Amino acid sequence: MILLLNLAADMALLALESQTIIGIRLARLTLGGPAAMVEAERMVSEKVFALGEAATTLATGGSAHDVVRGYRRHVQANAQRLTG
Repeated sequence: MILLLNLAADMALLALESQTIIGIRLARLTLGGPAAMVEAERMVSEKVFALGEAATTLATGGSAHDVVRGYRRHVQANAQRLTG
C-alpha cells in the first residue's frame, strides 16, 4: 500500500513539474527564432529518448515507479536548464 501511495505521489509531482516545463517551453517557442527551433528539436528528441529509456527500464525488470522517477529526473534537469 505504501509503495502505491509513493507511486501516486511521484506521478502527481511529475504532472505538476511537467506543467511548469511546458509553460516555459511554450513561452520560448512563442518568441520564435533560432532558439525556438533548437528547443522544439530538443523536445522531440527528448521524447524519443525517454520512450527508449522507459522501455529499457521495464524490459530489464524495472518497475513503473522506476520509470516515473526517471521522468522526474529529466523534468527537473530541464527545469534547471530552462531557468538557470
